[in-house]
Amino acid sequence: MNITIIGASAGIGLQTVIRGLNRNHSITSLSRSEIEIEENKSLKMILGYATNKADLLNSIQNADAIIVTLGARKNMKSTTLFSDFAKLIVEIHIENKIEIPLIFVTGFGAGESKNYVPWLVKMFLNYLLKDVYADKSKMEEIITNSDMNWTVVRPGRLLDKGLTEKYRIENTLFKGINIGGINRADVADFLIKQAEKQTELKKYIAISEK
Repeated sequence: MNITIIGASAGIGLQTVIRGLNRNHSITSLSRSEIEIEENKSLKMILGYATNKADLLNSIQNADAIIVTLGARKNMKSTTLFSDFAKLIVEIHIENKIEIPLIFVTGFGAGESKNYVPWLVKMFLNYLLKDVYADKSKMEEIITNSDMNWTVVRPGRLLDKGLTEKYRIENTLFKGINIGGINRADVADFLIKQAEKQTELKKYIAISEK
């Protein structure tokens, strides 16, 4: 498959590039900085911005699936990165009819899931990441109100352990859902497998360790 990964230079994005290559896919990455990875003929790196129409169009040409792993890095200030991207991808969809899977990552605590986080996490989100998560929620709303083939992935607390392929997914919210830590490599594994076969079409997926 040809898989485009948007926001691919670090974190979940970088792990998704690695996982996609390991599963023998051709990967096109769009990021502001180069990916620090061993040269691979199956990887095409595009330096650019997810909120620039020309860059975004260039990155999704010939894609069989799009994975969005945008991050604010360590910036906890107000941002419109996520909602600006969402508006642009919907605009492109209206003009070009994107029919391939669009799998995008926010976080457990975005959208309705904010009502299901533990109180300590809720305090952290309300005071330190309030603006970032507000914009992630806007991204969810904009994309899920479109008729694209979307899947929303909401990981719990991100960890940097190795790939296990052992994780729990929940596609409904319920009292006591208990979404805890999850390895970035395992989130990447789920994203690539959804690109291969989108079993969770138009669903909000919470993902956590077993």
